[in-house]
Amino acid sequence: MMHHTIPLSQSVLRGSFSRDYDPVLTAASEDIITFQTPDIEWGYSPEPGKAVRTLRPAAEEADPKHPVIGPIEIQGASPGMTVEVRIQKLETGWYGRSWGGGAGTWQSEAMQLTGDRTAIDWRLDRETSTATADIGDVSYTVPMQPFLGLIALQPRGRDVYPTPPPYYTGGNIDCRELTAGSSLFLPVETEGAMLYAGDGHAAQGDGEVSGTAIECPMDKASIQIILHPDMTLTQPYAKTPAGLVTFGFDTDLNIACANALRDMNRRMAAAFQITEEQAAALAGAVVDLRITQVVNGVKGVHAVLPEDRLHVAGLASDSS
Repeated sequence: MMHHTIPLSQSVLRGSFSRDYDPVLTAASEDIITFQTPDIEWGYSPEPGKAVRTLRPAAEEADPKHPVIGPIEIQGASPGMTVEVRIQKLETGWYGRSWGGGAGTWQSEAMQLTGDRTAIDWRLDRETSTATADIGDVSYTVPMQPFLGLIALQPRGRDVYPTPPPYYTGGNIDCRELTAGSSLFLPVETEGAMLYAGDGHAAQGDGEVSGTAIECPMDKASIQIILHPDMTLTQPYAKTPAGLVTFGFDTDLNIACANALRDMNRRMAAAFQITEEQAAALAGAVVDLRITQVVNGVKGVHAVLPEDRLHVAGLASDSS
């Protein structure tokens, strides 16, 4: 096991996914990778009073979106395998920003917002794990729950893929449950897997209803990469402090719901050695269905089986 550190610089940033991008690092299974990420506007400031440094992609891109670190090549990874990304530590920067309103977005039209796009600036305090913003003479404080909105493997094919929609190899999932202590499992669709990560969030509600979370840089993100050669997936799932999480992505929210529920149901049936119909009956009592995000064109839904909600006795094998 090696511990790699990727310093924040223009040379390690991309604003899209492509098989033609050279890897910024080659890592082996069980290696730990630590890196920093810029904010959603491609800026970074290390501390209050320091100017925000604006970064760009490593090479010219037609339409860069989210600034992401990568790609990171994973030794031995081939299509049909699975990469587990263990999220070990996440430390936000000192500032964040969120937006609401503005013309031309689904969420603004849905909420009948007619005003200009409006930003709120947040002060992030890692000691108290809180974010505070001033609106007029009033201060608003929310608890932080840091996560990376985007963790992806390279989709198949040689196209250049935009970062905003989530894919079945991961991507801009924007799931608030993917905090430190989580493992995200992603299917490999290209040689070397080619991992990307970024899009720091200090706090977000389910749905990301305004179009943004509290978007922030990450001063420190540490992940461990585990390659599972004999595990084959068709879509991501995660083990998190909140419990088992399965995902569904589609432009149709009903289809996204169905995909998340189907994967959860099959996993419960296999883990508990019961039929899928019996698993569905159990799920009705214990599984939460949540809207991950509705703002990226491809909508996201996640199903959650909370760790402490279902107690199983007498099962011969481990049901975790």
